[in-house]
Amino acid sequence: MENRILYVRLPCNPIFPIGVVYLADFVHKLFPEVEQQIFDMGTVPPLDFAQSLDACVDRFQPTLLVFSWRDIQIYAPVGGRGGNPLQNAFEFYYARNPLIKLRGALGGLRITTAYYGELWRNLGLVKRGLKRAQTYHPEARAIVGGGAVSVFYEQLGRSLPQGTIISVGEGEVLLEKYLRGQDFRDERCYVVGETTPRDRLIHEKPTEIEKTACDYDYIERLWPEFQYYLQDQDFYIGVQTKRGCPHNCCYCVYTVIEGKQVRINPADEVVAEMRQLYDRGIRNFWFTDAQFIPARRYINDAIALLQKISEAGMKDIHWAAYIRADNLTPELCDLMVKTGMNYFEIGITSGSQELVRKMRMGYNLRVVLQNCRDLKAAGFNDLVSVNYSFNVIDETYETIRQTLAYHRELERIFGEDKVEPAIFFIGLQPHTHLEEYAFKENIIKPGYDPMSLMPWTARKLLWNPEPLGSFFGEVCLEAWQRNPNDFGREVMRILEERLGCAELESALSAPILQEPQPRATVGVN
Repeated sequence: MENRILYVRLPCNPIFPIGVVYLADFVHKLFPEVEQQIFDMGTVPPLDFAQSLDACVDRFQPTLLVFSWRDIQIYAPVGGRGGNPLQNAFEFYYARNPLIKLRGALGGLRITTAYYGELWRNLGLVKRGLKRAQTYHPEARAIVGGGAVSVFYEQLGRSLPQGTIISVGEGEVLLEKYLRGQDFRDERCYVVGETTPRDRLIHEKPTEIEKTACDYDYIERLWPEFQYYLQDQDFYIGVQTKRGCPHNCCYCVYTVIEGKQVRINPADEVVAEMRQLYDRGIRNFWFTDAQFIPARRYINDAIALLQKISEAGMKDIHWAAYIRADNLTPELCDLMVKTGMNYFEIGITSGSQELVRKMRMGYNLRVVLQNCRDLKAAGFNDLVSVNYSFNVIDETYETIRQTLAYHRELERIFGEDKVEPAIFFIGLQPHTHLEEYAFKENIIKPGYDPMSLMPWTARKLLWNPEPLGSFFGEVCLEAWQRNPNDFGREVMRILEERLGCAELESALSAPILQEPQPRATVGVN
Protein backbone atom coordinates (compact mmCIF):
# COMPACT_ATOMS: atom_id res chain seq x y z
CA MET A 1 0.00 0.00 0.00
CA GLU A 2 1.28 3.47 -0.88
CA ASN A 3 1.64 5.66 2.21
CA ARG A 4 -0.13 9.01 2.20
CA ILE A 5 0.46 11.12 5.33
CA LEU A 6 -1.81 13.97 6.39
CA TYR A 7 -0.44 16.12 9.22
CA VAL A 8 -3.23 17.83 11.12
CA ARG A 9 -2.27 20.60 13.52
CA LEU A 10 -5.27 20.75 15.84
CA PRO A 11 -6.78 24.20 16.56
CA CYS A 12 -4.66 26.56 18.63
CA ASN A 13 -3.34 30.11 18.50
CA PRO A 14 -1.74 30.88 15.11
CA ILE A 15 1.81 30.04 16.15
CA PHE A 16 4.09 28.72 13.41
CA PRO A 17 3.68 24.89 13.53
CA ILE A 18 7.35 23.99 13.48
CA GLY A 19 6.75 20.48 14.82
CA VAL A 20 4.75 19.17 11.87
CA VAL A 21 6.93 21.10 9.43
CA TYR A 22 10.06 19.37 10.72
CA LEU A 23 8.34 15.98 10.73
CA ALA A 24 7.22 16.31 7.12
CA ASP A 25 10.69 17.49 6.08
CA PHE A 26 12.34 14.56 7.87
CA VAL A 27 10.04 12.02 6.22
CA HIS A 28 10.51 13.53 2.77
CA LYS A 29 14.30 13.26 2.99
CA LEU A 30 14.08 9.55 3.86
CA PHE A 31 11.05 8.63 1.75
CA PRO A 32 10.78 11.09 -1.17
CA GLU A 33 8.13 8.92 -2.79
CA VAL A 34 5.68 9.30 0.14
CA GLU A 35 2.85 11.76 -0.52
CA GLN A 36 2.36 14.25 2.34
CA GLN A 37 0.15 17.21 3.13
CA ILE A 38 -0.09 19.63 6.08
CA PHE A 39 -3.48 20.88 7.28
CA ASP A 40 -3.08 23.67 9.82
CA MET A 41 -6.33 24.20 11.72
CA GLY A 42 -4.78 27.19 13.49
CA THR A 43 -5.66 29.14 10.35
CA VAL A 44 -9.25 27.86 10.05
CA PRO A 45 -12.29 29.73 11.52
CA PRO A 46 -13.80 27.74 14.42
CA LEU A 47 -17.17 27.25 12.71
CA ASP A 48 -15.40 25.54 9.80
CA PHE A 49 -13.26 23.05 11.74
CA ALA A 50 -15.26 19.91 11.03
CA GLN A 51 -16.19 20.71 7.43
CA SER A 52 -12.64 21.79 6.56
CA LEU A 53 -11.19 18.59 8.00
CA ASP A 54 -13.73 16.50 6.07
CA ALA A 55 -12.90 18.30 2.84
CA CYS A 56 -9.16 17.88 3.35
CA VAL A 57 -9.47 14.16 4.07
CA ASP A 58 -11.75 13.72 1.06
CA ARG A 59 -9.25 15.42 -1.23
CA PHE A 60 -6.10 13.76 0.06
CA GLN A 61 -7.43 10.35 1.22
CA PRO A 62 -4.62 9.67 3.70
CA THR A 63 -3.51 6.27 4.93
CA LEU A 64 -1.92 7.84 8.03
CA LEU A 65 -3.10 10.88 9.97
CA VAL A 66 -0.53 12.56 12.24
CA PHE A 67 -2.26 14.89 14.69
CA SER A 68 -0.29 17.59 16.49
CA TRP A 69 -1.90 18.77 19.74
CA ARG A 70 -0.15 21.79 21.23
CA ASP A 71 -2.15 23.09 24.23
CA ILE A 72 -4.27 21.65 27.01
CA GLN A 73 -3.48 23.13 30.41
CA ILE A 74 -4.47 26.79 30.65
CA TYR A 75 -3.04 28.16 33.91
CA ALA A 76 -1.64 31.45 32.67
CA PRO A 77 -1.63 35.16 33.55
CA VAL A 78 -2.91 36.20 30.13
CA GLY A 79 -6.24 36.21 28.36
CA GLY A 80 -7.48 33.24 26.41
CA ARG A 81 -10.46 30.88 26.03
CA GLY A 82 -12.79 33.80 26.62
CA GLY A 83 -11.11 35.18 29.73
CA ASN A 84 -8.11 35.42 32.04
CA PRO A 85 -7.81 32.12 33.94
CA LEU A 86 -5.60 33.52 36.70
CA GLN A 87 -7.80 36.55 37.29
CA ASN A 88 -10.98 34.47 37.40
CA ALA A 89 -9.43 32.02 39.85
CA PHE A 90 -8.13 34.76 42.14
CA GLU A 91 -11.43 36.63 42.10
CA PHE A 92 -13.25 33.44 43.04
CA TYR A 93 -10.82 32.33 45.74
CA TYR A 94 -9.71 35.63 47.28
CA ALA A 95 -12.13 38.49 46.55
CA ARG A 96 -13.95 39.86 49.61
CA ASN A 97 -16.59 41.67 47.60
CA PRO A 98 -19.32 39.10 46.87
CA LEU A 99 -20.01 40.67 43.47
CA ILE A 100 -16.36 40.32 42.43
CA LYS A 101 -16.35 36.76 43.77
CA LEU A 102 -19.46 36.03 41.70
CA ARG A 103 -17.81 37.59 38.63
CA GLY A 104 -14.81 35.33 39.17
CA ALA A 105 -17.08 32.30 39.52
CA LEU A 106 -18.95 33.13 36.31
CA GLY A 107 -15.70 33.83 34.47
CA GLY A 108 -14.25 30.58 35.75
CA LEU A 109 -17.36 28.75 34.59
CA ARG A 110 -16.97 30.21 31.09
CA ILE A 111 -13.32 29.20 30.96
CA THR A 112 -14.04 25.73 32.32
CA THR A 113 -16.80 25.24 29.77
CA ALA A 114 -14.51 26.44 26.98
CA TYR A 115 -11.67 24.21 28.24
CA TYR A 116 -13.73 21.02 28.28
CA GLY A 117 -15.39 22.04 25.03
CA GLU A 118 -11.98 22.33 23.35
CA LEU A 119 -10.83 19.05 24.85
CA TRP A 120 -13.89 17.17 23.59
CA ARG A 121 -13.76 19.00 20.26
CA ASN A 122 -10.13 18.00 19.61
CA LEU A 123 -10.80 14.40 20.61
CA GLY A 124 -13.80 14.51 18.27
CA LEU A 125 -11.68 15.88 15.42
CA VAL A 126 -9.18 13.02 15.82
CA LYS A 127 -11.99 10.47 15.74
CA ARG A 128 -13.76 12.21 12.86
CA GLY A 129 -10.65 12.48 10.72
CA LEU A 130 -9.66 8.86 11.30
CA LYS A 131 -13.14 7.52 10.63
CA ARG A 132 -13.42 9.49 7.40
CA ALA A 133 -9.98 8.35 6.23
CA GLN A 134 -11.00 4.75 6.88
CA THR A 135 -13.86 5.09 4.40
CA TYR A 136 -11.16 5.34 1.70
CA HIS A 137 -8.55 3.09 3.34
CA PRO A 138 -9.98 0.79 6.04
CA GLU A 139 -6.46 0.16 7.36
CA ALA A 140 -5.78 3.90 7.93
CA ARG A 141 -4.26 4.75 11.31
CA ALA A 142 -3.66 7.80 13.49
CA ILE A 143 -0.62 9.01 15.39
CA VAL A 144 -1.25 11.71 18.01
CA GLY A 145 1.62 13.77 19.43
CA GLY A 146 2.66 17.29 20.32
CA GLY A 147 3.35 19.23 23.50
CA ALA A 148 0.00 18.57 25.16
CA VAL A 149 0.12 14.87 24.39
CA SER A 150 3.66 14.53 25.72
CA VAL A 151 2.56 15.86 29.12
CA PHE A 152 -0.83 14.13 29.36
CA TYR A 153 -0.15 10.96 27.36
CA GLU A 154 -1.46 8.65 30.10
CA GLN A 155 -4.79 10.46 30.46
CA LEU A 156 -5.46 10.96 26.73
CA GLY A 157 -5.13 7.25 26.04
CA ARG A 158 -8.48 6.70 27.74
CA SER A 159 -10.32 8.80 25.17
CA LEU A 160 -8.62 8.21 21.82
CA PRO A 161 -9.70 5.55 19.29
CA GLN A 162 -8.44 1.99 19.58
CA GLY A 163 -5.22 1.50 17.64
CA THR A 164 -4.17 5.16 17.88
CA ILE A 165 -0.42 5.52 18.36
CA ILE A 166 0.34 8.03 21.11
CA SER A 167 3.74 9.62 20.61
CA VAL A 168 5.68 11.23 23.46
CA GLY A 169 8.32 13.86 22.70
CA GLU A 170 10.03 13.71 19.31
CA GLY A 171 8.31 11.67 16.62
CA GLU A 172 10.81 11.43 13.76
CA VAL A 173 12.23 7.98 14.47
CA LEU A 174 8.80 6.60 15.35
CA LEU A 175 7.51 7.72 11.94
CA GLU A 176 10.55 6.30 10.19
CA LYS A 177 10.09 2.87 11.77
CA TYR A 178 6.36 2.90 11.07
CA LEU A 179 6.91 3.69 7.38
CA ARG A 180 9.59 1.00 7.10
CA GLY A 181 7.20 -1.56 8.58
CA GLN A 182 9.51 -2.08 11.56
CA ASP A 183 8.50 -2.54 15.18
CA PHE A 184 8.25 0.98 16.60
CA ARG A 185 7.10 0.19 20.11
CA ASP A 186 10.56 0.59 21.61
CA GLU A 187 10.24 4.30 20.82
CA ARG A 188 8.52 6.65 23.28
CA CYS A 189 4.97 5.67 22.37
CA TYR A 190 2.18 3.20 23.00
CA VAL A 191 -0.86 1.93 21.10
CA VAL A 192 -4.30 2.60 22.57
CA GLY A 193 -6.10 -0.64 23.41
CA GLU A 194 -3.09 -2.81 22.58
CA THR A 195 -0.33 -1.72 24.94
CA THR A 196 -0.06 0.43 28.04
CA PRO A 197 2.55 3.14 28.53
CA ARG A 198 5.74 1.86 30.11
CA ASP A 199 6.51 3.14 33.59
CA ARG A 200 8.30 6.51 33.32
CA LEU A 201 7.97 6.42 29.53
CA ILE A 202 8.47 10.16 29.23
CA HIS A 203 11.80 9.92 31.08
CA GLU A 204 13.29 7.61 28.45
CA LYS A 205 16.10 9.10 26.37
CA PRO A 206 15.01 10.36 22.93
CA THR A 207 16.58 8.67 19.91
CA GLU A 208 19.07 11.04 18.29
CA ILE A 209 18.71 12.19 14.70
CA GLU A 210 20.92 14.29 12.46
CA LYS A 211 19.10 17.56 11.77
CA THR A 212 19.53 19.26 8.41
CA ALA A 213 18.05 22.48 7.05
CA CYS A 214 14.33 22.24 6.44
CA ASP A 215 13.52 22.21 2.71
CA TYR A 216 10.97 25.02 2.47
CA ASP A 217 10.58 24.62 -1.30
CA TYR A 218 9.09 21.23 -0.52
CA ILE A 219 7.12 22.43 2.52
CA GLU A 220 5.53 25.18 0.47
CA ARG A 221 4.19 22.61 -1.99
CA LEU A 222 2.48 20.43 0.60
CA TRP A 223 1.17 23.15 2.92
CA PRO A 224 -1.44 25.48 1.37
CA GLU A 225 -1.59 27.66 4.52
CA PHE A 226 2.14 28.41 4.52
CA GLN A 227 1.59 31.88 3.04
CA TYR A 228 -0.59 32.77 6.05
CA TYR A 229 2.57 33.13 8.13
CA LEU A 230 4.41 35.16 5.49
CA GLN A 231 1.82 37.87 4.91
CA ASP A 232 2.17 39.57 8.30
CA GLN A 233 5.63 40.82 9.25
CA ASP A 234 4.73 40.63 12.97
CA PHE A 235 5.06 36.84 12.99
CA TYR A 236 8.19 35.31 14.45
CA ILE A 237 8.93 32.15 12.49
CA GLY A 238 10.38 29.28 14.50
CA VAL A 239 13.85 27.89 13.85
CA GLN A 240 15.34 25.21 16.07
CA THR A 241 19.07 25.28 16.84
CA LYS A 242 19.19 22.49 19.41
CA ARG A 243 17.10 20.03 21.39
CA GLY A 244 17.30 19.05 25.04
CA CYS A 245 17.81 20.81 28.36
CA PRO A 246 20.44 19.66 30.89
CA HIS A 247 18.90 21.33 33.93
CA ASN A 248 16.87 19.97 36.80
CA CYS A 249 14.48 22.78 37.73
CA CYS A 250 11.93 21.32 40.10
CA TYR A 251 8.85 22.60 38.26
CA CYS A 252 9.85 22.14 34.61
CA VAL A 253 8.74 19.39 32.24
CA TYR A 254 10.96 20.40 29.29
CA THR A 255 13.91 18.42 30.57
CA VAL A 256 11.94 15.17 30.46
CA ILE A 257 10.12 15.80 27.18
CA GLU A 258 13.26 16.78 25.26
CA GLY A 259 15.75 14.85 27.39
CA LYS A 260 18.76 16.10 29.31
CA GLN A 261 21.22 15.54 26.48
CA VAL A 262 21.62 18.71 24.43
CA ARG A 263 21.84 17.97 20.71
CA ILE A 264 23.22 20.84 18.65
CA ASN A 265 22.00 21.34 15.09
CA PRO A 266 24.90 22.18 12.74
CA ALA A 267 25.24 25.96 12.43
CA ASP A 268 25.50 25.80 8.62
CA GLU A 269 22.19 23.93 8.45
CA VAL A 270 20.46 26.42 10.78
CA VAL A 271 21.66 29.35 8.67
CA ALA A 272 20.64 27.61 5.44
CA GLU A 273 17.14 27.15 6.86
CA MET A 274 16.95 30.80 7.93
CA ARG A 275 18.16 31.89 4.51
CA GLN A 276 15.28 30.11 2.79
CA LEU A 277 12.81 31.95 5.01
CA TYR A 278 14.70 35.22 4.59
CA ASP A 279 14.45 34.93 0.83
CA ARG A 280 10.68 34.59 1.26
CA GLY A 281 10.53 37.90 3.10
CA ILE A 282 10.78 36.70 6.70
CA ARG A 283 12.73 39.04 8.98
CA ASN A 284 11.64 37.87 12.46
CA PHE A 285 12.92 34.57 13.84
CA TRP A 286 12.27 32.79 17.13
CA PHE A 287 14.84 30.22 18.21
CA THR A 288 12.53 27.56 19.59
CA ASP A 289 15.08 25.78 21.81
CA ALA A 290 14.18 25.08 25.43
CA GLN A 291 17.07 27.49 26.15
CA PHE A 292 19.15 29.19 23.46
CA ILE A 293 22.30 28.87 25.62
CA PRO A 294 21.46 26.05 28.04
CA ALA A 295 24.88 25.87 29.73
CA ARG A 296 28.34 27.42 29.54
CA ARG A 297 29.71 24.50 27.57
CA TYR A 298 27.44 25.53 24.67
CA ILE A 299 28.56 29.16 24.53
CA ASN A 300 31.00 28.45 21.70
CA ASP A 301 28.22 26.80 19.69
CA ALA A 302 26.06 29.91 20.09
CA ILE A 303 28.97 32.14 19.08
CA ALA A 304 29.65 30.03 15.99
CA LEU A 305 25.99 30.18 14.98
CA LEU A 306 25.70 33.93 15.41
CA GLN A 307 28.94 34.50 13.52
CA LYS A 308 27.60 32.49 10.59
CA ILE A 309 24.32 34.42 10.70
CA SER A 310 26.30 37.65 10.57
CA GLU A 311 28.43 36.40 7.68
CA ALA A 312 25.34 35.27 5.74
CA GLY A 313 24.44 38.88 5.00
CA MET A 314 21.00 38.85 6.66
CA LYS A 315 21.58 42.30 8.11
CA ASP A 316 18.00 43.43 8.65
CA ILE A 317 16.68 40.50 10.69
CA HIS A 318 15.44 40.37 14.26
CA TRP A 319 15.43 37.34 16.50
CA ALA A 320 14.27 36.35 19.96
CA ALA A 321 14.61 33.39 22.31
CA TYR A 322 14.47 32.06 25.84
CA ILE A 323 17.92 32.67 27.26
CA ARG A 324 19.71 31.67 30.44
CA ALA A 325 21.41 35.00 31.03
CA ASP A 326 23.98 33.41 33.33
CA ASN A 327 25.64 31.96 30.21
CA LEU A 328 26.35 35.21 28.39
CA THR A 329 29.83 36.54 27.66
CA PRO A 330 30.86 39.98 26.35
CA GLU A 331 31.64 38.41 22.95
CA LEU A 332 28.26 36.71 22.83
CA CYS A 333 26.49 39.92 23.89
CA ASP A 334 28.16 41.82 21.03
CA LEU A 335 27.10 39.16 18.54
CA MET A 336 23.52 39.10 19.85
CA VAL A 337 23.14 42.82 19.30
CA LYS A 338 24.98 42.74 15.97
CA THR A 339 22.76 39.96 14.59
CA GLY A 340 19.51 41.67 15.60
CA MET A 341 18.26 40.21 18.88
CA ASN A 342 15.38 42.53 19.80
CA TYR A 343 13.63 40.56 22.55
CA PHE A 344 14.44 37.79 24.98
CA GLU A 345 12.85 36.06 27.93
CA ILE A 346 14.57 34.96 31.10
CA GLY A 347 12.79 32.78 33.62
CA ILE A 348 14.64 33.56 36.82
CA THR A 349 11.46 32.70 38.80
CA SER A 350 12.72 34.54 41.90
CA GLY A 351 15.11 37.37 42.62
CA SER A 352 16.24 35.66 45.81
CA GLN A 353 19.34 33.50 45.45
CA GLU A 354 18.16 31.42 48.39
CA LEU A 355 14.96 30.42 46.59
CA VAL A 356 16.71 29.96 43.26
CA ARG A 357 18.94 27.39 44.93
CA LYS A 358 16.03 25.60 46.56
CA MET A 359 14.25 25.30 43.21
CA ARG A 360 17.32 23.65 41.64
CA MET A 361 17.51 26.40 39.03
CA GLY A 362 21.29 26.12 38.85
CA TYR A 363 22.27 29.73 38.24
CA ASN A 364 23.86 32.63 40.09
CA LEU A 365 21.83 35.83 40.23
CA ARG A 366 24.94 37.97 40.61
CA VAL A 367 26.30 36.55 37.34
CA VAL A 368 22.98 37.20 35.61
CA LEU A 369 23.12 40.86 36.57
CA GLN A 370 26.69 41.29 35.37
CA ASN A 371 25.88 39.62 32.07
CA CYS A 372 22.86 41.88 31.63
CA ARG A 373 25.17 44.86 32.13
CA ASP A 374 27.43 43.45 29.42
CA LEU A 375 24.44 43.08 27.12
CA LYS A 376 23.39 46.68 27.73
CA ALA A 377 26.97 47.86 27.16
CA ALA A 378 26.94 46.00 23.84
CA GLY A 379 24.06 48.21 22.73
CA PHE A 380 20.93 46.18 23.55
CA ASN A 381 18.04 48.63 23.92
CA ASP A 382 14.99 46.44 23.40
CA LEU A 383 12.48 44.56 25.54
CA VAL A 384 13.33 41.98 28.21
CA SER A 385 10.58 39.78 29.67
CA VAL A 386 11.43 38.49 33.14
CA ASN A 387 9.31 35.63 34.48
CA TYR A 388 8.62 35.67 38.21
CA SER A 389 6.75 32.92 40.02
CA PHE A 390 5.86 34.11 43.49
CA ASN A 391 5.01 31.95 46.51
CA VAL A 392 7.26 29.08 45.61
CA ILE A 393 9.51 27.07 47.93
CA ASP A 394 9.80 28.78 51.32
CA GLU A 395 8.69 32.21 50.06
CA THR A 396 8.66 34.86 52.81
CA TYR A 397 8.12 38.60 52.97
CA GLU A 398 11.89 38.99 53.02
CA THR A 399 12.42 36.94 49.84
CA ILE A 400 9.69 39.01 48.17
CA ARG A 401 11.60 42.17 49.13
CA GLN A 402 14.75 40.59 47.70
CA THR A 403 12.97 39.87 44.40
CA LEU A 404 11.83 43.50 44.28
CA ALA A 405 15.42 44.67 44.82
CA TYR A 406 16.60 42.41 42.03
CA HIS A 407 13.91 43.57 39.65
CA ARG A 408 14.68 47.23 40.33
CA GLU A 409 18.33 46.55 39.50
CA LEU A 410 17.32 45.01 36.17
CA GLU A 411 15.30 48.17 35.51
CA ARG A 412 18.33 50.30 36.31
CA ILE A 413 20.34 48.29 33.79
CA PHE A 414 17.91 48.19 30.87
CA GLY A 415 15.45 50.98 31.69
CA GLU A 416 12.13 50.65 33.50
CA ASP A 417 10.13 50.68 30.27
CA LYS A 418 12.29 47.90 28.80
CA VAL A 419 11.87 45.32 31.59
CA GLU A 420 8.50 43.61 31.56
CA PRO A 421 7.76 41.46 34.65
CA ALA A 422 5.61 38.48 33.73
CA ILE A 423 3.88 37.24 36.89
CA PHE A 424 3.14 33.52 37.01
CA PHE A 425 1.67 31.35 39.69
CA ILE A 426 3.11 28.02 38.75
CA GLY A 427 0.75 25.22 37.79
CA LEU A 428 1.59 21.64 38.66
CA GLN A 429 2.31 19.37 35.72
CA PRO A 430 2.96 15.63 35.70
CA HIS A 431 6.43 14.08 35.51
CA THR A 432 8.19 16.85 37.47
CA HIS A 433 10.02 16.84 40.79
CA LEU A 434 7.16 18.97 42.05
CA GLU A 435 4.68 16.20 41.42
CA GLU A 436 6.85 13.77 43.39
CA TYR A 437 6.97 16.25 46.23
CA ALA A 438 3.19 16.73 46.11
CA PHE A 439 2.68 12.97 46.39
CA LYS A 440 5.11 12.77 49.30
CA GLU A 441 3.37 15.60 51.15
CA ASN A 442 -0.08 14.12 50.43
CA ILE A 443 -1.14 17.31 48.66
CA ILE A 444 -2.32 15.24 45.72
CA LYS A 445 -2.76 11.50 45.51
CA PRO A 446 -1.55 9.07 42.83
CA GLY A 447 -4.27 8.63 40.25
CA TYR A 448 -5.36 12.28 40.37
CA ASP A 449 -6.48 13.83 37.09
CA PRO A 450 -3.97 16.55 36.06
CA MET A 451 -6.33 17.58 33.26
CA SER A 452 -9.18 18.38 35.63
CA LEU A 453 -10.34 21.98 35.88
CA MET A 454 -12.82 21.38 38.67
CA PRO A 455 -12.44 24.05 41.41
CA TRP A 456 -11.35 21.55 44.08
CA THR A 457 -8.61 20.25 41.78
CA ALA A 458 -7.61 23.53 40.16
CA ARG A 459 -6.88 25.12 43.53
CA LYS A 460 -4.31 22.41 44.24
CA LEU A 461 -2.74 22.55 40.80
CA LEU A 462 -2.55 26.34 40.62
CA TRP A 463 -0.08 26.74 43.46
CA ASN A 464 -0.49 29.71 45.75
CA PRO A 465 -0.28 28.18 49.21
CA GLU A 466 -0.93 29.79 52.54
CA PRO A 467 0.27 31.53 54.61
CA LEU A 468 1.03 33.93 51.72
CA GLY A 469 -1.68 32.77 49.33
CA SER A 470 -4.32 35.25 50.48
CA PHE A 471 -1.75 38.06 50.53
CA PHE A 472 -0.82 37.47 46.90
CA GLY A 473 -4.46 37.08 46.02
CA GLU A 474 -5.22 40.56 47.41
CA VAL A 475 -2.19 42.09 45.66
CA CYS A 476 -3.13 40.65 42.28
CA LEU A 477 -6.76 41.67 42.59
CA GLU A 478 -5.68 45.23 43.39
CA ALA A 479 -3.30 45.22 40.40
CA TRP A 480 -6.07 44.15 38.02
CA GLN A 481 -8.30 46.88 39.42
CA ARG A 482 -5.65 49.61 39.23
CA ASN A 483 -3.93 48.84 35.95
CA PRO A 484 -5.14 45.70 34.13
CA ASN A 485 -3.19 46.57 30.98
CA ASP A 486 0.13 46.56 32.82
CA PHE A 487 -0.54 43.84 35.36
CA GLY A 488 3.05 42.71 35.98
CA ARG A 489 4.48 46.16 36.70
CA GLU A 490 1.49 47.03 38.87
CA VAL A 491 2.00 43.91 40.99
CA MET A 492 5.62 44.94 41.60
CA ARG A 493 4.55 48.48 42.55
CA ILE A 494 1.95 47.25 45.04
CA LEU A 495 4.36 44.75 46.61
CA GLU A 496 6.92 47.50 47.10
CA GLU A 497 4.30 49.83 48.57
CA ARG A 498 3.33 47.18 51.11
CA LEU A 499 6.66 45.55 51.90
CA GLY A 500 9.42 47.89 50.83
CA CYS A 501 12.58 46.77 49.04
CA ALA A 502 15.54 44.84 50.43
CA GLU A 503 19.18 45.69 49.92
CA LEU A 504 20.36 44.18 46.64
CA GLU A 505 23.22 42.35 48.32
CA SER A 506 20.80 40.34 50.45
CA ALA A 507 19.11 39.08 47.27
CA LEU A 508 22.43 37.96 45.79
CA SER A 509 23.70 36.10 48.85
CA ALA A 510 22.53 32.77 50.14
CA PRO A 511 24.14 30.27 52.50
CA ILE A 512 25.20 26.98 50.98
CA LEU A 513 23.01 24.38 52.63
CA GLN A 514 22.28 20.72 52.17
CA GLU A 515 19.53 19.81 49.71
CA PRO A 516 16.37 21.33 51.21
CA GLN A 517 13.15 19.52 51.87
CA PRO A 518 10.58 22.01 50.50
CA ARG A 519 7.78 23.07 52.80
CA ALA A 520 5.74 25.09 50.34
CA THR A 521 4.39 24.28 46.92
CA VAL A 522 5.64 24.94 43.42
CA GLY A 523 4.78 24.01 39.85
CA VAL A 524 5.17 24.75 36.13
CA ASN A 525 4.52 27.98 34.21
